[in-house]
Amino acid sequence: MVIRGLGELCITAGLILMLFVTYELWGTGQYTRAQQDRLGRELLDTWKAPKVTTEKVRLGRGLAMIRIPRFGDGYHYVIIEGVDPADLRKGPGHYPGSAMPGEIGNFVVSGHRTTYSAPFNRLGELRAGDKILIDTRDRQFTYRVTGREIVKPSAVEVTAPVPGHPKKRPTEKRITLTTCHPKYSAAERMIIFGTMVSELPRAASTGK
Repeated sequence: MVIRGLGELCITAGLILMLFVTYELWGTGQYTRAQQDRLGRELLDTWKAPKVTTEKVRLGRGLAMIRIPRFGDGYHYVIIEGVDPADLRKGPGHYPGSAMPGEIGNFVVSGHRTTYSAPFNRLGELRAGDKILIDTRDRQFTYRVTGREIVKPSAVEVTAPVPGHPKKRPTEKRITLTTCHPKYSAAERMIIFGTMVSELPRAASTGK
């Protein structure tokens, strides 16, 4: 009786764990995809509307679109303004206060590597020279990957205007992508660095 009872408890615990894992990997992804669809429509509607010169993107709203050709034509995500947990559940988030796309300084974007559609799941596949495309209302900015580092979560200097040199004044247009490392752990951070190499009108690029 005792052995059978323990066996039933183990089966029940296994089912609960399986349901939890299913939610973490599938359920959270469904939430993010719904948010991305909504934010994508809102972003395109904003881009089509007359431009307001004093317009500032609010926290939690769409800022730009990221595309990474190495990950295929279907890879594109709306970048959210903000990196609070609620923001990152919607998609990759832009660090408020860091440079905006195409500006001198460091355009810093963070994203989940596993749950919530895992937008940065494949960052480890990027190699020097790979393109990172950032679409905005009028422009598409092309950055090229220049390096990768694994750092401790406390290494905030990688998000400085000149990564690794918080006191230096920036002279280049950079991008930094950050995500957890290794997968399914928050023990470290994977950092992808890049530098802007070109700029085109968005209508002349592959962005929609």
